[in-house]
Amino acid sequence: MNDRRVPEWRDVLERCGLEVTGDAPPDAPPVNSAIYAVNGVEVEPVATIPDSAPHASDKLDEAWHHHASQAALYDEKGEFLVLPPGPGGSRIGWVRVKDTVGKNLPSRISGVTGSPEFIAVSLDGRRLCAASVEEYDYWVVVHEF
Repeated sequence: MNDRRVPEWRDVLERCGLEVTGDAPPDAPPVNSAIYAVNGVEVEPVATIPDSAPHASDKLDEAWHHHASQAALYDEKGEFLVLPPGPGGSRIGWVRVKDTVGKNLPSRISGVTGSPEFIAVSLDGRRLCAASVEEYDYWVVVHEF
């Protein structure tokens, strides 16, 4: 039987408004290094939004897009790398995508997966911008490799 269904991770990306545009470059950072850069004990977020704050998800969206822009996460075509959000994304590895909507990415991801958490990296693998949930806060984390 020839199964032509779209892989679940790819469907999740598409439902989040992320278009898969190609393969990740070979010099992308190791997935475990990126996860540690977001979840390590010594991580300091560049933005913290209490999840109980009014319009917390809107504030997370604004903060993530601001810091992603400041970090030059996107290339000239608007492309970047992302670990597919949700269970198993780290096993899939980096996927090259373009955000076809251009705003509210953490909220769109949350609408599909139930959580705004995700990790994105520039195509050259040097700059990371992530949204994370820590206890009672949303964090935006920026890291340079």
